[in-house]
Amino acid sequence: MTITIKDVEHVANLARLELSAKEKEVFTGQLNAILKYAEKLNELDTTDVQPTSHVLPITNVMREDAKRPSWPVEQVMKNAPDEEDGQFRVPAVLE
Repeated sequence: MTITIKDVEHVANLARLELSAKEKEVFTGQLNAILKYAEKLNELDTTDVQPTSHVLPITNVMREDAKRPSWPVEQVMKNAPDEEDGQFRVPAVLE
């Protein structure tokens, strides 16, 4: 697959970019070089390689979610600027 100047013009139009003729030629060459380099991956033998979503094995590093007692409401409400019926009272945000 190769990139043509027409392809570069199309992408530039989608991105709302105005490119000069020189820039179109430069980008066409650069994009074709990138594709040529990426095609080298097709030379690799991957028949015995298992498909993965990540290169490295990923494990959950968070602690187990365990039930534990919470602080007493009275102690928590000591720091509340305003309290009503054991809940924090805040200014209304909706009219």
